[in-house]
Amino acid sequence: MNSTGALTLVELNRRIAGALSRPDLAEVWVTAEMSDARLSRGHCYMELIDKDADSGEVRARLKGVIWASTFQRVSAEFYAVTGQRLASGMKVMVRGSVNFHSAYGMSFVISAIDPSYTMGEVERRRREILERLQREGVADLNRTLEWPDVPWRIAVISAANAAGYGDFIHQLYHNPSRLRFRTRLFTAALQGQNTASSVIAALDEIAAEADNWDCVVIIRGGGATSDLVSFDDYLLAANVAQFPLPIVVGIGHERDVTVLDYVANMRVKTPTAAAEWLISRGEDALDRLHRLASDLLRTVTDTTAEASRQLAYIESTIVSAPAASLQRAEARCRQAALALAGAVGRSTSVHLTRLDAAASALKVASALAVERAQTRMQRQADMLAALSPQATLARGYTITRTADGHAIRSSAELAEGTRIITTFADGSASSVIQSHQQ
Repeated sequence: MNSTGALTLVELNRRIAGALSRPDLAEVWVTAEMSDARLSRGHCYMELIDKDADSGEVRARLKGVIWASTFQRVSAEFYAVTGQRLASGMKVMVRGSVNFHSAYGMSFVISAIDPSYTMGEVERRRREILERLQREGVADLNRTLEWPDVPWRIAVISAANAAGYGDFIHQLYHNPSRLRFRTRLFTAALQGQNTASSVIAALDEIAAEADNWDCVVIIRGGGATSDLVSFDDYLLAANVAQFPLPIVVGIGHERDVTVLDYVANMRVKTPTAAAEWLISRGEDALDRLHRLASDLLRTVTDTTAEASRQLAYIESTIVSAPAASLQRAEARCRQAALALAGAVGRSTSVHLTRLDAAASALKVASALAVERAQTRMQRQADMLAALSPQATLARGYTITRTADGHAIRSSAELAEGTRIITTFADGSASSVIQSHQQ
């Protein structure tokens, strides 16, 4: 092809610019997400992107710019309505015109931004997160956790050198009631893209030693409101909603709201307010303790006074009481003696009659019993005489003992040289064993 018929790049770009100079591409409203937003010499540069709602894949992108002459006004109007600075990740509705520069290519020059659209997108995203947590049945779990009477062991999630963390610690440890708290800082990034993952990691670390803590405080001081968009994150909200300890959230300023404010147990305005709320819990418990001590003192005082009155009454009556008691006892004794005398007389007559009859019967029974006993004793004496050793010896038997009196019952007990004594009915004989056979 003849090079004389080819277009230069400048000519091509000029034709493109001419083609894009159409009325329907000037001052049009466009919805997109801001990405890579940055300021340079008063100008705001960004990339406008359009993502697929399901996959998140970028379907279109276009460079955008707000010139310094326009940016100050547009930014101020946007902040006045939303309380946020323009930043990456925001859904925006912008008005502008397509511009094509021969050296820098095509861009969209923004002249206005509708803040109500961004507010609606932020609220829509927040509402979607809350509705999802409600469907999953976890949105109110942390909000319904019961607090201990005095939450004095506090796990704090904050940036290490944040002014808000310093304000919280100073307020907590210099409380007028001199309540003592124990805190530990679990550091996290509370701005930027890593906010959600950083806070979740800190929560996981606290959960691993949950028995050591009464509550968790997530605090962040003042700063760009746009940074708070990072807290409108589903995973972070789900972790806070399902955390086993009550969580206090003190992020941003009074008008700032994130999805965490709806799922945490307690939402306060600032880090200082978080400390004041915890102190108030301790002071409430201290007041209850003082009231209990006052009630106890009053009860003890009333009881002591009543006991003193009773003691005084007893002291006044104790002098006359023994004499009166003795007189009543003597009267009762006389009545008992008279009753006893009559009863004894009647009982004695009956028993004497019975005793006479029993005495007569006893004489007869005694005589019979003596006679029977004598008969039994005589039979037993005759039996003993027949079975006595002397009677046995008389019948021709003998008893053999060793010299020390041990009775010999078997020839196996005899050894040669043993001296034995044999007892007969009419005497005894001594002998020495020469030999023996079994």
